[in-house]
Amino acid sequence: MSIEKAATLLALHGGGGFVLPNAWDAGSARILEQVGFPAIATTSAGIAWSLGVPDGGAVERDTMLEHVARIVAAVDVPVSADLESGYGATADEVGATVARAVGLGVVGGNLEDAGPGGLFGVEEAVDRLAAARAAAPLGSFVINARTDTYLSGAHAGAGAFAATVERATRYVEAGADCVFVPGVVDEDEIRRLAEEIPGPLNIVAGLASTTDARTLFSLGVARVSLGGSIARAAMSLVERAGRELLETGTLGFLDGVIGYADLQRRLAP
Repeated sequence: MSIEKAATLLALHGGGGFVLPNAWDAGSARILEQVGFPAIATTSAGIAWSLGVPDGGAVERDTMLEHVARIVAAVDVPVSADLESGYGATADEVGATVARAVGLGVVGGNLEDAGPGGLFGVEEAVDRLAAARAAAPLGSFVINARTDTYLSGAHAGAGAFAATVERATRYVEAGADCVFVPGVVDEDEIRRLAEEIPGPLNIVAGLASTTDARTLFSLGVARVSLGGSIARAAMSLVERAGRELLETGTLGFLDGVIGYADLQRRLAP
């Protein structure tokens, strides 16, 4: 079944573009599945926030994988996990993380090329990616190689574009199925990246870029993810509801929400 789900997820990258929404718990995953998405991803940021801690390494591997496992168990569609930089200082540890994710039924994952000290050197990043590929052979797991060339600030101006293409090419050669480039916002630059990168391009919407999915598809983007954007929207509703209750005691925040009985029905086994 996992092989079939991996094939389904990989096939989505060969169409005219698809949106991969990010869930942070089993409930949000089931709602997104019911909306009609053919696959979903997890968000490490959203999971961290749901635990009351900031994104960026505050949640260790075992806890993150526990939450990912609940999401996988809650839905029937393929799940790609945000594995951050692989939760390991070495390539072998990254491979072990991917192997554990595969064992949970995860059929894809993001792997970042940056850690607490900034961007990994290209060779180190390639080694880490190759270890992930060895732990999950082609066809069994969709590797989405994330490069933080734009987010890190390590490359100024046109240097970020050249470094991204260089790294992306090496990552595809090492076994990546898709390349994820967060932080790029210029539409012409996104189009050029889609043309130069020798594999499907993933862009995150709602973070640095506010370009809508259809426009991104027209630029050549194969996969549009949301990162923690849906989780941020949910947290924002909690804040607005709290402020309204505290300041006026009214219930305007309930306008348009799913009814209790309807939500019970949707989440019933």
